Amino acid sequence: MTTIQDIELAVQQLPKQELAEFRRWFAQFDEAAWDAQIEADAGVGKLDALAAEALAEYHNGSAREL
Repeated sequence: MTTIQDIELAVQQLPKQELAEFRRWFAQFDEAAWDAQIEADAGVGKLDALAAEALAEYHNGSAREL
């Protein structure tokens, strides 16, 4: 089994071009994991309170544009 330390060492030893490719891959991997977590949380109602709060602020005029 590979350990975190093994992965860190391997990444540190990558040539510049391969490191750039790894960064691009990892960014996409991380974004997909984040999206999946948000989707799962939304699916079980974990974001309902935040949505209700945002809608309440919008309806009472206390929301502001970003």
